[in-house]
Amino acid sequence: MKVFSNAETFNYSWEEVSTANWRKYCPWNEKSTHVVAVDTISRSMDEATGILRTERLITCKQSAPDWLKSLLGGAMEESQVLETSYVDLANKTVTMVSANLTFSNLINVQETVVYKPLNEHQTQFTQDAKITALCGGWQRIKNSIEDTLVKRFRENAIKGKEGFETVLAMSRRVFAEEREREKMSLIRDQASNIRMAAA
Repeated sequence: MKVFSNAETFNYSWEEVSTANWRKYCPWNEKSTHVVAVDTISRSMDEATGILRTERLITCKQSAPDWLKSLLGGAMEESQVLETSYVDLANKTVTMVSANLTFSNLINVQETVVYKPLNEHQTQFTQDAKITALCGGWQRIKNSIEDTLVKRFRENAIKGKEGFETVLAMSRRVFAEEREREKMSLIRDQASNIRMAAA
């Protein structure tokens, strides 16, 4: 088993990050073009804890080295991941647990991501992935598979941060524009009411 760990700080509030997280794979994110589809399977709220639980199926298009494709006996052009997320408003945490469905009998990838506030204006992101090659054979082959996937996680972590930063910036701008529109609409309504009262 190999482990990949990563930690980042986003200069956005937890409220902004937890909201933008649902748009992580939207067209704003040019770094996530490998994500083909995101399908919500289920969503429920635990009334006792107030935790929102969501299950999503994420379909990705990713290339793999030719030697890995031949070992796994498949083209590996698309892979699917089951993501279960928990949004805890009381404790201000978003926890996402993901597991691969594609080739799960040969490779087991368990990833946990947590977003929690550092302060009012910053959010901490932590990521841990445990990668285990389950295929029989030489330890050297298992190590090569695990090392390749750790390298892929490292490369994707850099792209992931850049892409999410773009989504966060766009979300902040869109929400600011919407607030400004609502403010102007309220001013127009008040002016209209004053004119009507004066008539």
